[in-house]
This record gives sequence, C-alpha cells and structure tokens, in this order.
Amino acid sequence: MTKHPATTKTAKLFQTGRSQAVRLPKEYRFEGDEVIIKRVGDGVLLLPRNNRWKNLLSAVERFDVQLEREQPEMQERDWGEF
Repeated sequence: MTKHPATTKTAKLFQTGRSQAVRLPKEYRFEGDEVIIKRVGDGVLLLPRNNRWKNLLSAVERFDVQLEREQPEMQERDWGEF
C-alpha cells in the first residue's frame, strides 16, 4: 500500500462544453482516462477506476476512526409483568 502525505492543495475548476472539470495538480493526477466519482457529504471522492475495491479499502484504512466504543456493564432490570 502506498502511503501519501496528508496535504491540501487547491485545484482549478473550469467549464468544458456543458460540463465542469477539475485541473488536478501534478502530484494528484491519476493513471488512465477515467476515475470513479462518489459524492460524500458535500464533497466528492475520486478513485482510480483500475481497481476500485482495492483503492477504496486503502483509502478507508487511512482514516483514524473509532468504530467500536467501550460499553458499560449490563444492567439488570425488573420488567414487571407483560
């Protein structure tokens, strides 16, 4: 898995015909001529089309998200009669 430093850059938006395009800085360019695009909240995620599952899993691994949390001990409850 290739690690990329977490950097932020600005990309230029421009019109080409009736579509909007993004001019990516050199270090953000993709191989090939297509990418997978997915809306994430109010943003957009671009993934290489060549192996999207591998790349998605690689991207997800970079997030430091706590998916589990400590649970309190189970409480005994008197539910009475149902």
